[in-house]
Amino acid sequence: MGLLEFNKLPINTLVGADWKTFKAITAGREIDAAYKGKYRLTKAVCRLLSPLASLQDRRYEKLLADQPLEHDPVFILGHWRSGTTFVHNVFSCDKHFGYNTTYQTVFPHLMMWGQPFFKKNMSWLMPDKRPTDNMELAVDLPQEEEFALSNMMPYTYYNFWFLPKYQQEYADKYLLFDDITDAELKVFEEVFTKLIKISLWNTQGTQFLSKNPPHTGRVKELVKMFPNAKFIYLMRNPYTVFESTRSFFTNTIQPLKLQDVSNEQLEENILSIYAKLYHKYESDKKFIPEGNLMEVKFEDFEADAMGMTENIYQSLSIPGFAEARSDIEKYVGGKKGYKKNKYKYDDRTIRLVEENWDFALKQWDYNL
Repeated sequence: MGLLEFNKLPINTLVGADWKTFKAITAGREIDAAYKGKYRLTKAVCRLLSPLASLQDRRYEKLLADQPLEHDPVFILGHWRSGTTFVHNVFSCDKHFGYNTTYQTVFPHLMMWGQPFFKKNMSWLMPDKRPTDNMELAVDLPQEEEFALSNMMPYTYYNFWFLPKYQQEYADKYLLFDDITDAELKVFEEVFTKLIKISLWNTQGTQFLSKNPPHTGRVKELVKMFPNAKFIYLMRNPYTVFESTRSFFTNTIQPLKLQDVSNEQLEENILSIYAKLYHKYESDKKFIPEGNLMEVKFEDFEADAMGMTENIYQSLSIPGFAEARSDIEKYVGGKKGYKKNKYKYDDRTIRLVEENWDFALKQWDYNL
């Protein structure tokens, strides 16, 4: 148990941003009165740590910048709360994979210099379970990379956690890449490649394993960057996804936000952005070469994690399953007693999902 409760953090994750990124994200954006103290403290810590980023940059240029990737990544896609974390944890048991860690999500500039010191302090302070679903939290566990990217450049969807009044704008530009400029896209490519190389160096993997829901809207660009990348797309019962996402977003945003946002507005955004993301993926999956995409119902994966994992390895020609089998079996076996949140769908939830996400219910044959 860490010293700090997640919902009472005096700072937010922007403490780990470089100063240029922090200024670009917050420039011209209003900070609501209730969060000015958090903003000032976050800004001060960020300013204090930011000069250390240059130490990593020099090491990166010397050791990694010119090194080619051995393999194109494996991407786990799907809307938030579609089971991507569990699948990510299962596949990360394979030691040939490298991944972004929880520590790296907050301090991506303190990986190749100062990591032991800062990681020890972060471990001491952070809670040991994710407050929304009881999933284990630890500094070295696999984590989605969007928070790390949001501390490395201003062009990420997760800016909305800090500035939720602009969630739709961030979705159109940096989740779907519809309104992104060529210059911004170039920065995204460069920064994401840098993150991958540092992640592989840190975890000693040879192939990057990505679990990042925002990448679901970036398939066309990811295939352009990594022509032989493998994609695992997860779909889950939309009724469950809606309830779980609403709970997850409502709770997670509390210690991060610098602006007020109503639960009603957050709910509206969830409903509309799910639809945008769903249709963007359906439109762009044709760019994935044949044999490099597998679409999976999470309910099927959960019912037979070992069998489905082996099937995915074989179908996508991913190496290493035989060597990783025992570690995967150990992890999957250890999760059999895990207590999941149980959701009861009230009439309003049923109506909202059926009115807004009927396309997903029909395509994937989901019902109550």
